[in-house]
Amino acid sequence: MEEIKFEVKQTFGTLSETKSGWKTELKLVSWSDRPAKYDIRSWAPDGAKMGKGITMTAEELKKLRDILNEMNI
Repeated sequence: MEEIKFEVKQTFGTLSETKSGWKTELKLVSWSDRPAKYDIRSWAPDGAKMGKGITMTAEELKKLRDILNEMNI
């Protein structure tokens, strides 16, 4: 299996953390030398491994923000 190439450009914040130290975070990540996108996924304490997540463009993230702002939570 080919190694996944990524570069974390910026970390915005942590949404949750498990007892083992894995954190679900919002980051700006460049995958395989492509333009960076916004990314929500779990990361190992050392940042070398990650779980499944979701990657969004700036427009998609803005739409998600608008949807969340309209919710009654």
